[in-house]
Amino acid sequence: MRADRLLALLLLLQNRGRMTAAELAAELEVSVRTIYRDIEALGASGVPVRTERGPDGGYRLMDGYRTRLTGLTGAEADALFFAGAPGPARDLGLGAVLATAQLKVQAALPVELAERTRRIQDRFHLDAPAWFRDADPVAHLAPVARAVWEQRVVRTHYRRWRGEVHRELRPLGIVLKGGIWYVVALADEAVRTYRIARFQAVELTDEAFARPAGFDLAAYWAESSRRLAAALHQDTAHLRISPRARRLLPMLYGAVGRRALEGAGEPDADGWTEVTMPVEGPAVAVGDLLRLGAEAEVLGPPALRRAVAETVAVLAGRYATTDDPSE
Repeated sequence: MRADRLLALLLLLQNRGRMTAAELAAELEVSVRTIYRDIEALGASGVPVRTERGPDGGYRLMDGYRTRLTGLTGAEADALFFAGAPGPARDLGLGAVLATAQLKVQAALPVELAERTRRIQDRFHLDAPAWFRDADPVAHLAPVARAVWEQRVVRTHYRRWRGEVHRELRPLGIVLKGGIWYVVALADEAVRTYRIARFQAVELTDEAFARPAGFDLAAYWAESSRRLAAALHQDTAHLRISPRARRLLPMLYGAVGRRALEGAGEPDADGWTEVTMPVEGPAVAVGDLLRLGAEAEVLGPPALRRAVAETVAVLAGRYATTDDPSE
């Protein structure tokens, strides 16, 4: 571990120039005292580290010195695929490996290209989770990820909507969607998707398995997402919406809301317009459409309009009195 840290320290000084002990400690997630010891170790090994005193001081390499110890390990090469997603990389236990891999790549680049990569890192950041929603607690992400890397069978205790099951899985890949972690796995000779936060227990076995020939994780996920959308949106609602609801539709319903607006009719004298929008079954659609409140009217289908009217009538009766219900 110390050898890896010394190499990371050396590459930081090579890539970024002068850095203080505090800056180095923050980057490497160690104490300042550890940095002092590591600087001494680098100097003792022949690396020309210069110490500059004063408020603008710090450590830097002698002008012209560059290390060629930039070969990537297998784990570092794998981690580079997470270069745009440092948060998920940390969740998978690859944070330190990814940081070292990026430093090695920068050290191997010509100076002008290395500077371009630093500018990109300074100016772009990917934040995967959606707004206003806590990320899933994924206590069992590490063993699931290890099973994917090493192609090992896992025994799981999984909580689903219809109850809990014990299942033996052959994990094929991991997907992060909107801040939620999923594992795609073979179970009973079929490929299925599992939400990692719903695992109650995961046991990593010593049994290895062979991946199905030609399995493409990205293609599977795209097709699975398409089937899910088709299964969910089996009905179509015909709505009359206010100007405010036109602004709310994309915010509340995402791509479905945007596509509904693209086919909207011409506004009437009050600015209201008619749209059609895919919805789930009546039980779910009523709650979804009531998120628009008084800014929308369901025109059809008749069964959905009746269901909304009945729900609104119940709510009206519940709030008919202004008395404090706690009294």
